Amino acid sequence: MAPNRVVSLAPSATEILRALGASDRLAGVTHHCPADAPAVGGWLNPDFEAVEARDPDLVLTVDPLQADVRDELRERGHRVVHVEPGTLDEVVESFGALGRAVGKPRAGRDLVRRARNRIRRVRRLVAGRDRPVVYCEEWSDPPTAAGNWVPDAVEVAGGRYPFRAPGERSREVGRGTVEDAEPEHVFLHVCGRGERSDPRAVTERDWEIPALERDAVHVLDDSALNQPSPRLLDGIETMAATLHPDATE
Repeated sequence: MAPNRVVSLAPSATEILRALGASDRLAGVTHHCPADAPAVGGWLNPDFEAVEARDPDLVLTVDPLQADVRDELRERGHRVVHVEPGTLDEVVESFGALGRAVGKPRAGRDLVRRARNRIRRVRRLVAGRDRPVVYCEEWSDPPTAAGNWVPDAVEVAGGRYPFRAPGERSREVGRGTVEDAEPEHVFLHVCGRGERSDPRAVTERDWEIPALERDAVHVLDDSALNQPSPRLLDGIETMAATLHPDATE
């Protein structure tokens, strides 16, 4: 039986439900989620009593960092569907998994298909072009090179990303490592900052990299790269247009 009262404890799950046409089933969300539903705390520190009060028949969690939350909820008797995408392909597959979980498998399959079509389109647009080195920073104090699906996203968008391998977690990075890679573009997408990341966090460093010489520090809404949801496809397309502005169909 399809769940009617879903509590989403991750902004990405909330966004996926919106894309599935299942927002009307949201009975609760985190205060990080822009959704018309009562907030039940943060994604890493939800109020378990508030979750209980929403009387959910399904709770959604995402990311290994939520494993303890998942386990606590299951111990309290809740049905929990938990996904841990680490690569771009796993992100796309999670759309189908959550579609099945909320009783909308056809919508899930369609969302997967559309995501793959968008990825293929970007690959086609940037095929055969020179690939600039890209540095993506998801935290600035200390500087942290984005991992997980971001290396895949950069590759699809027509760049090279020598800082982390696909599926590896984000990690603090030193000045020497960044300078040795000579990135031509920097994408700043600090967690929790939305579109408000301050480029001065990078431009005022004394790093000697081509991106600073070329004034090529770009601010992205953090959800466009940090969130394993359809918003990631928006981020890939934006990145591709920035790296290859003349790549058109």
